[in-house]
Amino acid sequence: MTDEVPPDRPAAPDTVGGTEPPPPQNPTPRQRRWGGRLLAIGVLVLLGGSLALGASRHYSQQREVAAAAEQRRNFVPSVRVATVQSSGPTLTVSLPATTLAFATANIYARASGYIDKRNVDIGDRVKADELLAQITAPELDHQISQAQATLAQYEASVQQARANKDLAQVTWQRDTPLVDKGWVTPQQGDTDRLTLQSRDAAVGIAQANVAAQQALVQVLSQQKAYQRVVAPFDGIITQRNIDVGTLVQADATSGTFMFTIMQSHVIRTQVYVPQDAAFGLHPGVEAVVRVAEIPGRTFPGKVTRTADALQPGTRTLLTEVDIPNPDGELRPGTYCTVELHIPRDSPSFLVSADALIFNADGLHVAVLEDGVAHIRKILVARDLGKEIEVRDGVRQGDQVILNPPIELADGSKVKPRPEAATASK
Repeated sequence: MTDEVPPDRPAAPDTVGGTEPPPPQNPTPRQRRWGGRLLAIGVLVLLGGSLALGASRHYSQQREVAAAAEQRRNFVPSVRVATVQSSGPTLTVSLPATTLAFATANIYARASGYIDKRNVDIGDRVKADELLAQITAPELDHQISQAQATLAQYEASVQQARANKDLAQVTWQRDTPLVDKGWVTPQQGDTDRLTLQSRDAAVGIAQANVAAQQALVQVLSQQKAYQRVVAPFDGIITQRNIDVGTLVQADATSGTFMFTIMQSHVIRTQVYVPQDAAFGLHPGVEAVVRVAEIPGRTFPGKVTRTADALQPGTRTLLTEVDIPNPDGELRPGTYCTVELHIPRDSPSFLVSADALIFNADGLHVAVLEDGVAHIRKILVARDLGKEIEVRDGVRQGDQVILNPPIELADGSKVKPRPEAATASK
């Protein structure tokens, strides 16, 4: 155990093998100068190496940027292109429509009475002039008999008036020479003359009464004829509102509604054609009607008439198409689609929708000519979804760039991809 060294005394140096280390030697001034120089030289060498390394890297980066810029200037991107095709001589338009009967008639009662017979019902096919119902009105028969009897009286009155006129005529002819010779007074002559005129007027009145009574008999006879309700044309009964024993009233405004009959051997459809397809539409244009509930069958027809004026509110043209329907397969009131094949008045071209460029100036396409892209403004006629119908800005056979790059500008050099050069259909 060693004795503790007091705090105010330095500890004794350790000994190894009983030998004490040599005491430290202080460097000389010359050694201190050479050490400082070596340190400065090392710092300068390190600083110079760092500067050389930074300059080398900067030069390398500048060369890379210049090479990239040169490569970008000389780079010609490859793009997909499509050929502009003509849209063809006809425009095909498919529009919704509703089928209508070629002719429809609502039949009202023209004679008052009770229904005595009803020969048809809903769904029955009838021929023109076929009896649909019979109305009975006994009081009308009495009115006709009374009117005919009155007519006979008036006819007898005409004969009586003519006889009186003949008598007055004879009297006047006999007394006229006597008045001239003075054998009969002039007063008697005036009486005979005025009596003849009176008898002549009476004949006219009697004849007028006969004519009026004949007209009344005709009216009553026509009402009698209206008791037979007949079909105005060949067709189908689609509505029936009366039965045997029903009281019907004849009135011009509130007569009893009895039947509805439709003529369906020809079906008529009304479609509203938009303005972009209306020009070129005229009677005789081919049309095809399709009904979803009758798959696999088409109903060909033709445009028969147009309104010849567009509706201001919708800018559409009312068009009627007639479709032969001999087997009655196509029914009135059916929802359908009408496909119209409208001749084109002006040429148009089809461009893929992938070629459109939207900017502040409107719609454009990039046309590839001799390896250079040219930006052209276009006028769209119709949007067909995957294709656009264009009327101005391109020509048939032009190569338009599909999905043009954002940085593509007018005059940029591009090249088409051979494997992707396709024709727009």
